[in-house]
Amino acid sequence: MATLATLGTTSLLRFQKADPLTASPSPHLLGSLSSQLSGIKLSCNLPDVAPLKSISSPFTPSLQPVARRVCPFTGKKANKANKVSFSNHKTKKLQFVNLQYKKVWWEAGKRYVKLRLSTKALKTIEKNGLDAVAKKAGIDLCKE
Repeated sequence: MATLATLGTTSLLRFQKADPLTASPSPHLLGSLSSQLSGIKLSCNLPDVAPLKSISSPFTPSLQPVARRVCPFTGKKANKANKVSFSNHKTKKLQFVNLQYKKVWWEAGKRYVKLRLSTKALKTIEKNGLDAVAKKAGIDLCKE
């Protein structure tokens, strides 16, 4: 038995396996698929076709964590600005935060914590201490 599934402009014809008792191909095993654009008709005998997998979405990319350009301690993020040429022609540009990967000694945990923070946050941590700045920002250092 054949079933036809259409997704956009693509058509897919699915065949089920034949009974092992019948040696000759029966008419229900022969399938045909005609293209709407060129009018070509394809026919084939496919008794041993693997079952199709159910697809929830046409494309599922592997999700990788993306590091945002935002400092978690100060909340600094990119600034929208104009780049002004000599002729006073203005084009949009982004001024990104100066984010750095830094290992900072965490006294309460007796270990280093690798953080991605802005240079302004680094100066604040040196002045006030890592625990105070993390508590004010609402960051749990045990997870880091």
